[in-house]
Amino acid sequence: MKKLLAFSFLVAMPLGSMAQRQVLDKQQLLQDVKVLAADSLEGRLSGSEGSRKAQDYIQQRFREIGLKPFNREYKQQFSFEARQKVVDSAINLVGYIPGKTDKAIVITAHYDHVGVRKGEVYNGADDNASGVGALLAAASYFKKHQPQHTLIFAALDGEELGLQGAKALVENPPVPKQNILLNVNMDMLSINDKGELYASGSYHYPQLKNILEQVKPRPQAKLLLGHDRPEQGHDDWTGQSDHYQFHKQGIPYVYFGVEDHPHYHKPSDEFKNVNKAFYPDATALVIDFLELADENLDDAGLPTWQ
Repeated sequence: MKKLLAFSFLVAMPLGSMAQRQVLDKQQLLQDVKVLAADSLEGRLSGSEGSRKAQDYIQQRFREIGLKPFNREYKQQFSFEARQKVVDSAINLVGYIPGKTDKAIVITAHYDHVGVRKGEVYNGADDNASGVGALLAAASYFKKHQPQHTLIFAALDGEELGLQGAKALVENPPVPKQNILLNVNMDMLSINDKGELYASGSYHYPQLKNILEQVKPRPQAKLLLGHDRPEQGHDDWTGQSDHYQFHKQGIPYVYFGVEDHPHYHKPSDEFKNVNKAFYPDATALVIDFLELADENLDDAGLPTWQ
């Protein structure tokens, strides 16, 4: 995922509010990122042994949390060819928490990174072990607080090679496509010195703006809206991570991420450079949004896939 500059942050009429703000297990959140960004996973390149180690860990965490699998297992296998590379054993990992309706929110974060280059391991702590850590934290929270909507949690493969895992998931979704109301994608949440997390997508789906504007700042992180307008050029993140595959199908999305930093796609994107104060609060903002969306999405007037 690639991105740079900034845009706006607004206020709106209050919606039905959360009875109590959720509290994260920060130790578990950071441990998940530390494990996924370890040298032993060799940068989690799609199709590699390091990728398989990441898959094993994520599946273990899915089981610990209590996510239900589709078709008796979490794995969705697919193959693809991209950038002169053939991967015939790519794996998405998908579990869910049943809601009180069959309408679903799909929560995504890619777990692959770019592997080893010239003998150096690119650990991808921010890109995107941080997104997977947040996905696991959200799953843990909603397992203890039953949602209204069915929540599908998908750790995706092949993002770095062209959003391949999201493409496979959208082409073969675990529930009828017309039941998917929203994609919430997380990609790079943990390195920002200004305490700023961006939510991109409300330019395309303005019905979501009122929900996003109700997400209150956390002590170390605030939510800004933007990076989704065509005139922004490279600073328009619409096509720059897995949410784009949903958007192309007319499925609304919100994408959470930070702006680029010096560690992006560098060997220095390591756990030691994760902002340990900002990242837990950034994750909490995403979960705050998910809870508000779960409560208010049916009244938002979003378009649905036909």
